[in-house]
Amino acid sequence: MNIKKASANPRQPVRVSPHGNFNFDELPDTGFMRQPKVLEVVPFSSATLWRHCKNGQFPKPVKLSERVTAWNVGLIRQWLLAQADKGEAV
Repeated sequence: MNIKKASANPRQPVRVSPHGNFNFDELPDTGFMRQPKVLEVVPFSSATLWRHCKNGQFPKPVKLSERVTAWNVGLIRQWLLAQADKGEAV
């Protein structure tokens, strides 16, 4: 991960993603997102994400391989739209 100096405090390092900025709207519905990116678009923590998956309040992830778990982008979009239709804060 690259580290740049913060302009407000030159002694405080700022972490910059090596993959650049992330734009959820540009991802295809058929794509998949890993947990860190999912947490950037939903209003809850990792523990709450897994709890909602377990009780059916959020789409369940799929195992892409033995060590890779990801969520379908299209299902996350549907969930976000459903929350907006219910008038719930997202």
